[in-house]
Amino acid sequence: MLLNKEHEVLAGFIKAPWSKLTLRQVKELSGKSSGSYVHGSLKRFVKGGLLKEERVGNTVLYRLDMGSLKTCSYLGFVAEYAARSKRHVPFSDLERIMRKMPGPYYSLLVTGSYASNKQNGGSDVDVVIICDDCSEPKKIYAELSHECDMNIPPIHLYVFKKSEFLSMLVDSKANYGKETAKNNFVLAGGREYYSILGEAIRNGFNG
Repeated sequence: MLLNKEHEVLAGFIKAPWSKLTLRQVKELSGKSSGSYVHGSLKRFVKGGLLKEERVGNTVLYRLDMGSLKTCSYLGFVAEYAARSKRHVPFSDLERIMRKMPGPYYSLLVTGSYASNKQNGGSDVDVVIICDDCSEPKKIYAELSHECDMNIPPIHLYVFKKSEFLSMLVDSKANYGKETAKNNFVLAGGREYYSILGEAIRNGFNG
């Protein structure tokens, strides 16, 4: 599926992939003025296998099909594309970190004040790396932490294994994993990140 302006209809779902949204909510979150355009887009996403719809009384609710690899791949691509529009973020610094990241696969998320665009002159860039379970978070942190600390602005680094991050999401208590899921943008590894979220949602995570 090629990326076009229709992907903006998914804005609310990308921010909170566990959500079930009405047509009106999707319209408000996407900033689209035409209800017929949003409705048509939702129907095409349902037909394309990215969304599911369910009726509760007289209300139709739409939700992402997070069990689909196609959905996770599409969301990851759109999320990474959208991240590049955030002009307040020091992308060159983060890309330098990404190039030095070891491991067979990873996701890199920006969270904290930079993710919500509420940073100030003294703010660190909070970065979460989710690595493969065969990787060692302590080793990754040790390899990257000095350069992160010396960067201007400083990069505050967190590193979790996939299984660790998933465990935080399905835990009943508040934790940093849940906080990250609610406030982030994805710079790399979008498909892998949304696959983790999909597994968490199937195990009860709802934000």
